[in-house]
Amino acid sequence: MAGVRSAAPQLADIEPYDPKYIPAEVMISANENASDVPFDLRREIEREVRKLSFNRYPDPLANGLRDLIAEANGLDRDQVIMGNGGDELLFNIALAWGGPGRTFLNMPPTFTVYKNNAQLTNTAIVDVPRRADFSIDEEAVIERLSQGDIDYTIVTSPNNPTGNLVDTAFVERMLQASDTLVMVDEAYFEFSRLTARPLLGRYENLVILRTFSKAFSLAGVRMGYMLGSETVLREFKKVRQPYSVDAVSQAIARVVYAHRAEFERGIELIISERARLLDELGMTEGLTVYPSDANYILFRLNDGVDAGEIWQRLLDAGVLIRDFSRAPGLENCLRVSVGSPEENSRFLEELRKVLK
Repeated sequence: MAGVRSAAPQLADIEPYDPKYIPAEVMISANENASDVPFDLRREIEREVRKLSFNRYPDPLANGLRDLIAEANGLDRDQVIMGNGGDELLFNIALAWGGPGRTFLNMPPTFTVYKNNAQLTNTAIVDVPRRADFSIDEEAVIERLSQGDIDYTIVTSPNNPTGNLVDTAFVERMLQASDTLVMVDEAYFEFSRLTARPLLGRYENLVILRTFSKAFSLAGVRMGYMLGSETVLREFKKVRQPYSVDAVSQAIARVVYAHRAEFERGIELIISERARLLDELGMTEGLTVYPSDANYILFRLNDGVDAGEIWQRLLDAGVLIRDFSRAPGLENCLRVSVGSPEENSRFLEELRKVLK
């Protein structure tokens, strides 16, 4: 029997993205919202879904949803584009602004998918590593952008997995440094209350990425969107997959976005529980905890304590968090998502047991 020819050469050094999503009693590893969509909204969603004709293709651009988002942000429809989760839009920026002979500026440690997408599209990668406290080396980034050969960059605020915000003044300096397309990934901005949105009207080279997965409890639905200039988003339309956002997801997202104020209480609870976790972890011997403005917290185990072993012992006790201990720049680090009050208490209890 004949074999199969090798895959594209750029795949050779890429490890598949693995969130290590393992069933557990307490699942606080993937930055999901611990609360599901409220029952009354689920009933309204059911009514909307019943109206759909499953034998017809969906609105390819999800215009009804775009109109809701545009109105909420003081924009026109053509300044909003939808995606199958934020992940599709992250890949599309590499397709539209990357490729052979083009360059992406990365600021690790950050979301590893950014680098993977650049590799998949044969885009050159320039790394400007963060400092030891995970803050961006702002002067190094500005100097590199000023050289004029960077085609696109992505800055995450709050950063995943470190949780720290990016100063809006620095984002503006990036936009002024060159004509590089700057994406600000605001997947977690509802938990920080800070956004680069005020800069959109002044800078054509800015796009802002957001998602329904976190604050709006729709990780299982896959819906993301991007704000930007009509000229830039027209290029994203050229590379997006036809009908990438299905009719059911559009219906769900329309209901949720129209009632987004109903999620505020849950967001406030997450922010409150985040503060409790930061305080409790800060008083826990054997680790260093890092500040966070997101719905997760990164902490580093002290020398002599194996973070991978602690992760496994927590899993054995029924608590799943995220192990980053072997990632460059994140050595011996673990990340915990902010769960329900009960989940957070269980995590703290089990962590203290295994550390002893």
